[in-house]
Amino acid sequence: MNSVLARRTRILAATTAAAGLLLVAGCTSTDDGGSGGTKTAAGGVELVKAGQLTTCTHLPYPPFQSEIDGKVQGFDVALIDLVAKDLGVKQDILDTPFENFKTGAFLNSGECDLAAAGMTITDERKKNVDFSDPYFDATQAVLADKGAKIGSFADLKGKKVGAQAQTTGEDYAKSQGLDPVSFESSDAVLNGLRSGQVDAVVIDYPVVQGWLKDKANADAFEVADNINTGEQYGFTVKKGNTKLLAAVNKALSEAKSDGTYRELYEKWIGPYDESAASASPSASAS
Repeated sequence: MNSVLARRTRILAATTAAAGLLLVAGCTSTDDGGSGGTKTAAGGVELVKAGQLTTCTHLPYPPFQSEIDGKVQGFDVALIDLVAKDLGVKQDILDTPFENFKTGAFLNSGECDLAAAGMTITDERKKNVDFSDPYFDATQAVLADKGAKIGSFADLKGKKVGAQAQTTGEDYAKSQGLDPVSFESSDAVLNGLRSGQVDAVVIDYPVVQGWLKDKANADAFEVADNINTGEQYGFTVKKGNTKLLAAVNKALSEAKSDGTYRELYEKWIGPYDESAASASPSASAS
């Protein structure tokens, strides 16, 4: 599939605000602070702040979103940049606790227009937010210390296991009778493995792929199992925000058809998986 240069994404330039929460794009802001600018973007999409598409995320979660060289970058960031471009605005990012994504709290309070955080589509979460079409198929991986003698998920019984709090990886581990140590972020999960707090972790495979690009991690750890849980990621908007949801789905559809999706996938994830671009819009994780 040929890439279309006209749809190349802008990389979001970001700097950390004093509070450590708001990450603002480095280009000149068009937000008027409520002093007269329009909050209506292309297609009649209403935004919480004029001139910007405000995205809630949870950092770090590479390769989907993390701060690299002072900029928030990743697969999710690049895809939402496409939505912002279509709306004629820029993307600004707000770093928030992951539990808020399950409740839609920051969407309902008007702090964010949408949420992008490598979040699995589930029926439970659909009660609180509206999901976009799926944009990524995910599996859960077991990453283990090479000295722990763990060759499969079944070998985790009796071992110290870690997972990221409030994630489907943690939920899956618990559903299989494990009592995982909960870590606040993916970085904390990796640090727990490095420091010997746990023998293995259960977390989304793309995250593990990113970790293993580091030779030190590849020398110390190995993928002991890869579990297909039927998970798919989606972006979320406030329930009933049909115009923004349509804009997100339109951008995703166009990116998949014109080659931009594949280009971004190979840049951030790795070798292109054709099934990722053909995910059914009605699919959801169990």
